Amino acid sequence: MAEAVLSAHGLCKSFGAVQATHDVSIDVRPGEIHAVIGPNGAGKSTLIAQLCGSMASDAGRVELLGRDVTHDTVRRRAQAGLARTFQISALAMEDTVLQNAMLGALGAAGRPWRFLRPALGDQDLRDRAEAALERVGLQDVRAARVAALSHGQRRQLEVALALTLSPKAFIMDEPMAGLGGEGSKLLTDLLSALRADAPILLVEHDMDAVFTLADRISVLVYGQIIETGTVDQIRRSPAVRDAYLGEGA
Repeated sequence: MAEAVLSAHGLCKSFGAVQATHDVSIDVRPGEIHAVIGPNGAGKSTLIAQLCGSMASDAGRVELLGRDVTHDTVRRRAQAGLARTFQISALAMEDTVLQNAMLGALGAAGRPWRFLRPALGDQDLRDRAEAALERVGLQDVRAARVAALSHGQRRQLEVALALTLSPKAFIMDEPMAGLGGEGSKLLTDLLSALRADAPILLVEHDMDAVFTLADRISVLVYGQIIETGTVDQIRRSPAVRDAYLGEGA
């Protein structure tokens, strides 16, 4: 078995009497997409925050490439190669597609974002940004304002920003949210190809996308992983059907 790129061991987080995550252990291995599914309130957002470093855990540890990053900041984890896309877009809508991609490249280079304007003439940053845009199929709209993009194109741009980090692992938070059938198909194809660049931890409610993309699936219910397995194993699991998927799965 290949050594995990990103792993969590015994993560716990409580908010008063509510245990958002309880003894959660999960990993992402080279070349795979590992999906996390579960009902609303299952603890998925808390788990993402613990993995990315935006929320301190009560217990447990997080490792990236075998190194303990439990106490590292979001920025340090990102610079180490942990790239995240968000459920709700956090793009600079009045700037161009290329400027947004360069903003990501600027952060990847460890330079303050307030120096974006002077950095627009930096050829190395521009090359990194344009390579990421080409990778996601946005090179032809690089001069367009982000506000003019479709919702699906904005999702592609978020992936491009993550790519500027030269990521070792992706964490993707509901990338299919708000997409229609065509947009979902395009993004599904893109994510499938991206696993060759870096493995993906995918949190997603779109079960068609999950069953198409995932090599493994973990089911999170009331803060605990009740089962991890292949798509077929999860489909057949009585516990998962009872807790989340229902008989239609």
